[in-house]
Amino acid sequence: VDLEEFVASPNVANVGDLGERCFDAGMFEPAKLLFTSISNYARLSTTLSMLKDFSAAVDAARKANSARTWREVCQACVASEEFRLAQVCGLHIIVQPDELEELIEHYEKLGHVEELSSLLEAGLGLERAHMGIFTELGALYAKYNEERLSEHIKIFWARINIPKLIRVCEICEHWEEQCFLYIKYDEYDNAAAVMMKHVEAWSHQSFMDVVVKVANMENHYKAITFYIEHQPSLVNELLSVLVSKVEHGRVVSQVKKIGQLALIKPYLIQVQQFNVTAVNDALNGLLMEEEAWEELRESIDNFDNFDQIGLANQLFKHECLEFRRISSYLYKKNGRYKESIELSKQDKLYR
Repeated sequence: VDLEEFVASPNVANVGDLGERCFDAGMFEPAKLLFTSISNYARLSTTLSMLKDFSAAVDAARKANSARTWREVCQACVASEEFRLAQVCGLHIIVQPDELEELIEHYEKLGHVEELSSLLEAGLGLERAHMGIFTELGALYAKYNEERLSEHIKIFWARINIPKLIRVCEICEHWEEQCFLYIKYDEYDNAAAVMMKHVEAWSHQSFMDVVVKVANMENHYKAITFYIEHQPSLVNELLSVLVSKVEHGRVVSQVKKIGQLALIKPYLIQVQQFNVTAVNDALNGLLMEEEAWEELRESIDNFDNFDQIGLANQLFKHECLEFRRISSYLYKKNGRYKESIELSKQDKLYR
């Protein structure tokens, strides 16, 4: 009472300095009175926090309206688990990019992740919401609430610091979300690499969209091997979109080494129009294995860029008459009349 009368009456005391001395001595009630008398709302809010009068502290902080004051009151509210009031303070802090990271660390250190998520979610709709809020909320979901991560980045990817969130997703092994962010960031080579390395991030339609945009041509050939190993039924669909981007001879050689040449027969038929030696040889070999002599004859007539004598030699002793006739035909086309006549005589094809 004496102190109230003293500060209310005319005096030349340094009230602010006296208030600080009382605060340092732990005399918070007198400090509250002194700071109130000179309208020092910044120090008053801190003093009220020490007195656990958080509602009044928030009101004082609103009048002080400084980042430091909001931060001090917010931290005190969080420490006392007054999360509703902490959120009121936090909304004034998170709109300032320089303050955001420290606030997040304080919440995380005390283990109040759900309350932190609620605070950042409330901040998304603020007029001063900035990229950091959207990014840090995404990082929070990646670490603690992965079920909400995908929805968040699909809605707000344009307002997120994509490179930063990509790194977080990699650390937390959220491959599908990382791949989505790479695509939105036009990093198609990285997106394709993630899908091929982590099958759970792969989807056929997404991969089709990405693979035609990659800059590194080696990724096309890696994609072919990936599909043969993991999605063999779709490999020809992949090859159909890569027709103009791959070297057909190299594709044949690559698939031949894997031992799955028959798997890409539709592709070979599609690109035979380019009359590439490796393609013709591979397709003719498959037609021999399938004993499709009519198709083989048609292939030979329409596409002549292949080892004709080599094929004739392979067919020379074939058990099927029609294939031996093709052998005779090839000898004739290449001026090897003696072999052609001998084979025809052997099969009694005198005409």
